[in-house]
Amino acid sequence: MSQRFAVLFTCKPGAEEKVKELFRQSGRPEHEIKGPDGTVRGRVLHTMVLMKDNIIIRAIEFDGQLPDVIQHIRNQQEVRDLEAGLEPLLEVPRDMTTPEGAMKFFKEAAMQILVDRYHDK
Repeated sequence: MSQRFAVLFTCKPGAEEKVKELFRQSGRPEHEIKGPDGTVRGRVLHTMVLMKDNIIIRAIEFDGQLPDVIQHIRNQQEVRDLEAGLEPLLEVPRDMTTPEGAMKFFKEAAMQILVDRYHDK
């Protein structure tokens, strides 16, 4: 059974169009989640980014363990490039360049799932 995870963050007012363009132009990262030894530990199944005014929500669906997913995402060059472009546009600075900084952001920005329904379950 897959899992879902979402984070919420805000950009500076007036930066919305730049943020939209960064996401539109961002590359597609590798979807297989591999451990340090190269074994497949999971897979990113779906990624969605939503925006309303200066509020941004990034949601992912994945198979595997969340710490592995977070490590995988922050190691992807496409994501690092996107994060570097986003950084000066964000209302609240964050450090996505270190494992500690990324974990701090994910813990602080994580959203709680209240309802998760499927049509066939």
